[in-house]
Amino acid sequence: MKNTALVNKHIQLGAKMVPFAGYNMPVQYEGITAEHLTVRNAVGVFDVSHMGEFILKGDKALDLIQHVTSNDASILVDGKVQYSCLPNEDGGIVDDLLVYRIDEKTYFLVVNASNIEKDLNWITRFNTFGVDIKDISERTSLLAVQGPLAIEVLQKLTPVDLSSMAYYTFKKGEFAGVDNVLISATGYTGAGGFELYFDNEYAEKIWDAIFEAGKEQNIKPVGLGARDTLRLEKGYCLYGNDIDDTTSPLEAGLGWITKFSKDFTNSDALEAQKKAGVLKKLVGFEMIDRGIPRHDYPIVNAEGRVIGKVTSGTQSPSLHKAIGMGYVESEYSALGSEIFISIRNAAIKASVVKFPVL
Repeated sequence: MKNTALVNKHIQLGAKMVPFAGYNMPVQYEGITAEHLTVRNAVGVFDVSHMGEFILKGDKALDLIQHVTSNDASILVDGKVQYSCLPNEDGGIVDDLLVYRIDEKTYFLVVNASNIEKDLNWITRFNTFGVDIKDISERTSLLAVQGPLAIEVLQKLTPVDLSSMAYYTFKKGEFAGVDNVLISATGYTGAGGFELYFDNEYAEKIWDAIFEAGKEQNIKPVGLGARDTLRLEKGYCLYGNDIDDTTSPLEAGLGWITKFSKDFTNSDALEAQKKAGVLKKLVGFEMIDRGIPRHDYPIVNAEGRVIGKVTSGTQSPSLHKAIGMGYVESEYSALGSEIFISIRNAAIKASVVKFPVL
């Protein structure tokens, strides 16, 4: 089991530590609901240093990225970030990822922790372009500082004008006395904020500086449990739950990052699927009757026939009701469609809703 550079901080703070993607990670400190509401209403800090980071460098770095990713990275300019995915050759998804353009020959990719080796092997397999690929995951720390008060806290620690940064842009600069920190206006909570990438050796220094700067805002550490409830309220997919090697990006509602203006892995088959129409779709839903949907629970229609399955579900701390995501046969995917979640052999009524639900 690997540890992040901040493991001692988490233990000192009384975090409940759990194995996740090969790492010993904090799932909660004070409690998932309290941490969730802290991020929605104020500011919280996540250690997500388990995530993977690659640097792709070379004259044809963009050519490689264009070949292996579904989105059109040619529209990126220096300082811009793009959400994308790595399609496989069977209609599914190897992983979803972020693509950062450092300059015209240098790109920074951020991938899911559980897929680091898998993604590296996949990208390398198609590297006929002579691109230099470096996996810097082991030496890179990542903090997500999220919530409406995040900018107030972080601006105290950097000369970079954070208020001028648009969503999905980034800058490199000094932060908490550390040079060359990548400051990214991104996040996985839907609450706004920034993500900070830096070398492991500065992890404790930067963590301490953020918490000192955030005392007035009552800043708190937040674990992976609240990260999951926050992303679900916004309808963000989690790899391994809502998308995987068997789910098409079109089925998952990711047509907006699947650009057929270029050729990429399996693009012909995906374009044919788009023209034919998908047979199942990922939908959001809220429970009408009492019950909490969980991963892999069957979804049935009014006659009790299985029409899909739950991929993610929880009791929403913001809405005080149970919500979820899951794949259903396309005819049941329209907003307002009545579906039922099979919970302990009982069919519990739910309704298809538009995400984000907030």
